[in-house]
Amino acid sequence: MAEKKTVIISGGAMGIGRAIADRFAAEGAAVVIADVSGAAEAAAEIAETGADAIGVTCDISDPASCQAMAAHAVEAFGRIDILVNNAGLYSTLKLTEFSEITPEEWQRVLNVNVIGQALVTAAVLPTMTAQGEGAIVNMSSGTPFKGVPFLLHYVASKGAINVMTKALAKELGPTGIRVNGVAPGFTMSDGVKANPHQIKKTARDLAQGTGDRPRSIA
Repeated sequence: MAEKKTVIISGGAMGIGRAIADRFAAEGAAVVIADVSGAAEAAAEIAETGADAIGVTCDISDPASCQAMAAHAVEAFGRIDILVNNAGLYSTLKLTEFSEITPEEWQRVLNVNVIGQALVTAAVLPTMTAQGEGAIVNMSSGTPFKGVPFLLHYVASKGAINVMTKALAKELGPTGIRVNGVAPGFTMSDGVKANPHQIKKTARDLAQGTGDRPRSIA
């Protein structure tokens, strides 16, 4: 990395987000860990390696929290070059037939996984626009492409991120801000390890892909 960049990683305290934060720090970036919990602890561990890092407690479903986080990043490092929209709900979700997913659960997932990404993006946008450059990376998932069952709210939320990314890339491109998406496959992250039902789900999906099609989600 030729010059020090400031990178915000939402959901950066653990799992994929933490791995992203560690790599950016190793490449010489100033890292802002934005997470609903564990942000300060993760940043302290990264700082022990000699990197510049701060942790900011942030609820991405709350506009004021997102705005405060972005302001804290600018106060600490003077600019925002990269946003990785990684925070989202997945590993704690229960496998549920779509007709049994309540409106409240739908709203909870969409508030974080879709609206949350939009709110964090909106919070960093004034700084990136003033700089005349920036990069936004939206974390999606392979599930919309595969049509994974029993997680319709999650799959729908990640499908929304795919189309949002395309639209934002066209809208923000003329301002010098690049928008791209990443769609990881199943990853044995900290959150998944703490919720064994997700590991069982993956085994079932693999079985479905080879012709063995269990009918129960139990």
